[in-house]
Amino acid sequence: MRRSRFSEEQIVGILKEHDAGAELAPLCRRHGISAQTFYRWKQKGRRA
Repeated sequence: MRRSRFSEEQIVGILKEHDAGAELAPLCRRHGISAQTFYRWKQKGRRA
């Protein structure tokens, strides 16, 4: 399986930024991820 460019801590930080009120499009641009990647991370977090 391919290794992520982001550590678990970085992913959690990005998700928390969004929860704190950051808009999705600028957040994704700033971190260099797609909206689909963001939603995949968010869904993965809900399952755990």
